[in-house]
Amino acid sequence: MRPYILGFILLFIVQINAQTTASIQVSNFVIEAPQLKTNKRIWIYLPKNYNTSTKRYPVIYMHDAQNLFDINTSYAGEWHVDESLDHLNAETIIVAIEHGNKKRIDELTPFEHPDYKGGKGNDYLDFIVETVKPHIDLTFRTLPDRAHTTIFGSSLGGLISFYAIFQYQDTFGQAGVFSPSFWYSDQIFSMIENMENVPNVKIYFATGAEEGENMIPDQEKMVKLLLEKHIPQKNIKHYIVKNQKHNEHFWGKEFPKAYKWLLKGYY
Repeated sequence: MRPYILGFILLFIVQINAQTTASIQVSNFVIEAPQLKTNKRIWIYLPKNYNTSTKRYPVIYMHDAQNLFDINTSYAGEWHVDESLDHLNAETIIVAIEHGNKKRIDELTPFEHPDYKGGKGNDYLDFIVETVKPHIDLTFRTLPDRAHTTIFGSSLGGLISFYAIFQYQDTFGQAGVFSPSFWYSDQIFSMIENMENVPNVKIYFATGAEEGENMIPDQEKMVKLLLEKHIPQKNIKHYIVKNQKHNEHFWGKEFPKAYKWLLKGYY
């Protein structure tokens, strides 16, 4: 086989392997993030009927955008969020914020850890609430009230989503909290214990039965605290999922179940 033919075939194979796995409903753009002193890439998923309707849609804000839609941008597998929503004919907009790579811990933690530090979560959430959300509400046909605004994430993203629903309660009414890193700081428990006026929220918790030793007890402890604070039991879903570990495969598999509970009527 002539070298140039072999080279063409190899190039073709590389191009095929590099093709995106993201749905045609997914696009992205870059926006300035003054609160974080950087620029951020934002990924958008629009419902299949967005361009043929005049409807307004609820919005889910998600973290770690690189892992949600496309295997070629993920570092540990993707959630297949777009495929799941396409399959459900979901009528929801997803706004996914890319993680900050080396600054991921800083951005997704509301408190400092003695070893890992971090604690810039308020700056990150200010960016979402003050910069991203106004842009999204102006650009797309959204339902902007808190009842139709959800925040969703896993691991440290689960931690910051849980924090956000209480500290930014005028913005977010629901949260998807997968494998939350409550171990990062006991202050997350103190925050709930010391809260006098607990907002009316809906939270979907899920942790894998084969995750780290503190993951299940921490989630159960938090659910107990919330019930003691008189959040209605019907507003909390709490699952320990058999045979699942701390990874994207589990979170992607669990995502449609959480979506259908949090956004009833939008699929």
